[in-house]
Amino acid sequence: MKTVHSLLCGVIMSSVLTAAAQSSRSGHWAIVLHGGAGVIKRSEMDAKTEAAYRASLTRALEAGAQVLNRGGASMDAIEASIRILEDDPLFNAGRGAVFAADGRNELDAAMMDGATLRAGAVADVTRTRHPISLARAVMEKSPHVFLVGPGADQFSVYAGLEQVDPSFFFTERRWQALIKQLKKEGLPIPPRPKGAPPPPTKAQAELEPAHAREYGTVGMVALDRSGDVAAGTSTGGTQAKRWGRVGDSPLIGAGTYASNQSCAVSATGTGEYFIRLTVARTVCALVQYKGYKLQQAADEVIHKELAAIHGDGGVIAIAPDGQMAWSFNTPGMFRAKLAEGGKVQVGIYNDEP
Repeated sequence: MKTVHSLLCGVIMSSVLTAAAQSSRSGHWAIVLHGGAGVIKRSEMDAKTEAAYRASLTRALEAGAQVLNRGGASMDAIEASIRILEDDPLFNAGRGAVFAADGRNELDAAMMDGATLRAGAVADVTRTRHPISLARAVMEKSPHVFLVGPGADQFSVYAGLEQVDPSFFFTERRWQALIKQLKKEGLPIPPRPKGAPPPPTKAQAELEPAHAREYGTVGMVALDRSGDVAAGTSTGGTQAKRWGRVGDSPLIGAGTYASNQSCAVSATGTGEYFIRLTVARTVCALVQYKGYKLQQAADEVIHKELAAIHGDGGVIAIAPDGQMAWSFNTPGMFRAKLAEGGKVQVGIYNDEP
């Protein structure tokens, strides 16, 4: 009888826990996005530029909100928002990407679906207008997870995605920042990219703002009304990078991860440190296996584990029950969040909520 009783109790308890897990899902959507973390200070940003960043973050957030508000999936919302940021020269992704040392824009991106654990990623893309859409295509239209270089762009053509000349990604401020860094490091300056506009005057070239140097990786995590979470990240990498360097953004588990069993995470910062700690997956593991609250997990990884190895950057995260979090150990991180029925919250500096 005890055995039967124990089995019945186990079944009942399992049913209760399942019901509790299902009821913990809010049934409401929520989104969090970032536009990069780094040494972002008020003293280095004029009011006009700050307003432009806040407006861009809000515009991207609202694009994702529109998708979710009409019952769309978290993956669709993430793609819609990040495509807007990839077309915005303010951010180090797509059209605002930094230049590698050889004078090329090399783009990376990743997406992951928390409901199925499917993922797609690309690196060193040079001709696909929206790398985030290519990452999703890798997930949905190929048997693979990660494609790189010319092969990734070839697959992009096969998948029917919009192709552009590499000069499409050129921005003067990123080019001037590259020249400045290469001179500082004593490295050769590559020819001005073919198809780029005429070079500016010396006075114009010297107007390059400090905040435009290398920051601006973009990412988003979302929860839809079905209770499914997802994550996406897109970046131009590190300014003046050499030897085909790839950072954490397109690496599943390092810069991007999502699971309905825990949370969804997108990271930004110095990628080498995020790779070593598998930051995104570690945040999720603390939630799933140690029962951490989302903010607690994010802070544990960013302010303790990452800081301990002198890594810099931050994460955004969202859980199936509606918890939202961001955490960063730098002077600033471009960020925004919105829950269904709430108000848009946008932040830049570390003294903002």
